[in-house]
Amino acid sequence: MIHFSNVDYWYSVGKPIFNKLDLQLEKGNIYGLLGKNGAGKTTLLRLICGLLFPKGGTAEVMGYDPSKRHPDFLADLYFITEELYLPKMKIEAFVKYHAPFYPQFDRGMFDRFLNEFQIDSAQMLTNLSYGQKKKVMLSFGLATNTQLLILDEPTNGLDIPSKGQFRKVLTEAVSEDRTVIISTHQVRDLANLMDPVVILDRGKILFNKSMEEISNKLNFKLIQSLTPPEGVLHYEQVPGGFLTLTANDGDDYSEVEMESLFNAIVSHKPEILNLFK
Repeated sequence: MIHFSNVDYWYSVGKPIFNKLDLQLEKGNIYGLLGKNGAGKTTLLRLICGLLFPKGGTAEVMGYDPSKRHPDFLADLYFITEELYLPKMKIEAFVKYHAPFYPQFDRGMFDRFLNEFQIDSAQMLTNLSYGQKKKVMLSFGLATNTQLLILDEPTNGLDIPSKGQFRKVLTEAVSEDRTVIISTHQVRDLANLMDPVVILDRGKILFNKSMEEISNKLNFKLIQSLTPPEGVLHYEQVPGGFLTLTANDGDDYSEVEMESLFNAIVSHKPEILNLFK
């Protein structure tokens, strides 16, 4: 689906964002793309979409060179950015002018999602709040039924009920033929959807593993204690004690705590990553 080999990219000469970046993403998954601010997440998404061009190496997405911006490539990809710049028109008009670019667009699905979010298609896009605009674009993007859907911070601007609605409509819209990439800092909002997890740090892919692989190697456990635990790979103080991360040496499987996993990998890289070799 997505294959990057030795990709280089920089905005300023001598200050590389990516240096010999390798990335392999397969079809039919909902990838969670995690990383600190400045790690290069949005730059990576724009390279995948062909909005930025590699300075070196090769990039292939769905069998295309994204930098060529082939019409068939663009018709099978939809990218919802964190910042939304929408035209001054009604939602109905937006669909009329934009849906024809996506051959698999499902108007019935779009209407169901708008109804789920309680938005009237007769409204002007520019009169909507940021959260409402985000709901419209999420509904449209999901309804395009493109093979590749990329979401940059999709839950920003959504209130608590809307986040639940988003998880519901995303689950309805995904299929084994569709690949979704979600770049987010709001891991708790989307932890149950993202699988595999990709962690980007300082321009490198540190981690690209499925939830099953993570559960097989790591154990997350809450220890009720007033003092920090010893002999663990990572711990974080939480209400009630300490959330610990240890190697899973047997069949003691636990639910993956995504935020703790990310913090552990970026702060204890060798210890954690050696478990997955």
